[in-house]
Amino acid sequence: MKILFLSRWFPYPPSNGAKLRIYNLLCGLAQDHEVTLLSFADRSNIAPNVSELESFCQEIQIVPWKPFNSHSLHARLGFLSLKPRSIIDTFSPEMRTRIEQTLLEKDYDVVIASEVDMAAYSQYFRGLPALFEEVEIGVLYERFTRSKSFRHRLRFGLTWLKHRSYLISLLKNFQACTVVSEQERQYLSQAVNGYHTVEIIPNCVNLTSYGHIQEVLQPNTLIFTGSFNYSPNYEAMLWFLREVYPAIQTQIPDAHLSITGDHANRSLPPVNNVTLTGFVDDVRPLIARSQVSIAPLRTGGGTRLKILEAMALRTPVVATSKGAEGLEVQAGKHLLIADTPETFAQAVIRLLKDPKLRQQLTENAYQLVRKKYNWEVVMPRFLQLVERAANA
Repeated sequence: MKILFLSRWFPYPPSNGAKLRIYNLLCGLAQDHEVTLLSFADRSNIAPNVSELESFCQEIQIVPWKPFNSHSLHARLGFLSLKPRSIIDTFSPEMRTRIEQTLLEKDYDVVIASEVDMAAYSQYFRGLPALFEEVEIGVLYERFTRSKSFRHRLRFGLTWLKHRSYLISLLKNFQACTVVSEQERQYLSQAVNGYHTVEIIPNCVNLTSYGHIQEVLQPNTLIFTGSFNYSPNYEAMLWFLREVYPAIQTQIPDAHLSITGDHANRSLPPVNNVTLTGFVDDVRPLIARSQVSIAPLRTGGGTRLKILEAMALRTPVVATSKGAEGLEVQAGKHLLIADTPETFAQAVIRLLKDPKLRQQLTENAYQLVRKKYNWEVVMPRFLQLVERAANA
């Protein structure tokens, strides 16, 4: 088949969860199909490295990404629209033109639109069969349902209603869609009654790409991988540094935390022994040399590739229940789960001091990833879904 893949994220280097997912999907699709990638260039002032993708994509086109500006005229006018403001403000006439021209120049069998930012262009697909890859609504839904003040409940309630209405209209243009977890599937089922063509394609790792990473373990080291452009990551670090880390440092004064990813100029509490690495092309060596990987998320949807990557590298994980949500993990067998500052701190301290526990958790976690969260195992299911969508 000839497949047009639309991506909000330029997937190389695969430096965050979304890019890693897209990169692996492209690799899998290209094994049997001819793939054209039409992607936004999400990193400003940095030319995308297309050479790696040219080995399996027949054609690559890149359009500049315009970040959402809540104070722009388009965004303000969006208050009066039925579409979400972010969709209106980030809409790219150039992307629309590229999509229309590309579909005119070649006969494609199916379009795959990754995430809502690309699904927003579905009216320009010329009626071709289409797959909405990775519908995620958990973040918006939970902001609404968990709002405590009347003001926030009203604000997030209106946002949720607008997004839900938009999603209902959008899904009419797609033969099928994917979600990453059973939790997200349930959210979608509640939001869009009657839409049944939903396949759970979990976030996975290409396990073979982790086997060669060999690093010397650094004592008393913690790592958190995640961009602060994603608010739940930033909120997680505020909570951890204010509420959890001081208790760890009281018992282990030389504990050191590395935080990777774009920090988006967001400030953090002044705490000793914290390194902000900024953007890192490849976080695997940093994870592999850390004694503990933390995922103290308290909001957000989907599943955490940061956890799966740590498990693939045999680095033990401490997560909140929200951080581990959507993954078929057992607390005490695959990772440690803690939701209060006290229990989270004690879980980290316990792992730093107990090599036997670290070994037990990491071996169990690695086997879980090998069986359930390995693209080699999951990719055939995704390819079957693409074929069904194309033939619908």
